[in-house]
Amino acid sequence: MDWDKLRIFHAVAEAGSFTHAGEKLNLSQSAVSRQISALEENLRVSLFHRHARGLILTEQGETLNRTVREMFSKLSLTQAFLSESKSKAAGQIKITTTTGFGLCWLTPRLHRFLELHPDIEVTLLVEDDELDLGMREADVAIRMHPPKQPDLIQRHLTNFPMPIYSSRAYLEEHGTPNDLASLARHQLIGFSGWHPPLPNVNWLVELASQTLHTTLRNRIEINNLPAVASAIASGVGIGSLPLYIANSYPNLVQIMKDQPLPIVEAYFVYPEELRTSKRISVFRDFLLAEISNDQKT
Repeated sequence: MDWDKLRIFHAVAEAGSFTHAGEKLNLSQSAVSRQISALEENLRVSLFHRHARGLILTEQGETLNRTVREMFSKLSLTQAFLSESKSKAAGQIKITTTTGFGLCWLTPRLHRFLELHPDIEVTLLVEDDELDLGMREADVAIRMHPPKQPDLIQRHLTNFPMPIYSSRAYLEEHGTPNDLASLARHQLIGFSGWHPPLPNVNWLVELASQTLHTTLRNRIEINNLPAVASAIASGVGIGSLPLYIANSYPNLVQIMKDQPLPIVEAYFVYPEELRTSKRISVFRDFLLAEISNDQKT
């Protein structure tokens, strides 16, 4: 099989159309279509179902794409190793983490990491869906729970508490709750979404419901924790936030300080094959140093 045709096939499979793949590869739609037709003719199988809304891989196409994706993953890893010096951290590092941690904690600190390591280039993927490190969708992840994949190396970074917050304006208008039972008289703000970034993200409304033996509901739910923090800070209501997000919103007021709080466990995660990578180790050390500095202040 011709490598160029496989490269184009993979681009089409990921993009779902000849047109989008052509834009990515800087080729015309007709040139991409010809290459796919030639590959199908060589293999004597159909790789795509063609319809008006785009392309869908056939069973044979799925099989081929899995193999090609693994080939690209291994080539990417090899390229990284070849460009990296054992004594000096260099090359690219692709980081994935949750929206809240990425926006509120990591992004404001990245300039210090880049100053320390001028030969490293960073790609930061900020989203609450977990990427597959084994398939090299990212090099490292900062996750708010222990990893479930057995083939990943994990390093516990720290624990973040999840205090309860409101704004001064809200408290002046509605009063300050002193316990879980009194939350029934207040507007609660929580998280909504299919992929919660934290395992205990809505603990406050759930625990208050158990205490009152009734079902409380969040008055507002948002599928983005920084947006939840913004709503609380602007006076909409009361909610719980991990400390790494709350520290970015100076208008927040912590309340119910005697209430026992859940914690968020932060982990640094990466594949086994990157165990000896210099750029991975210096980024891990940077995270630990930043966390240590936070705890001193």
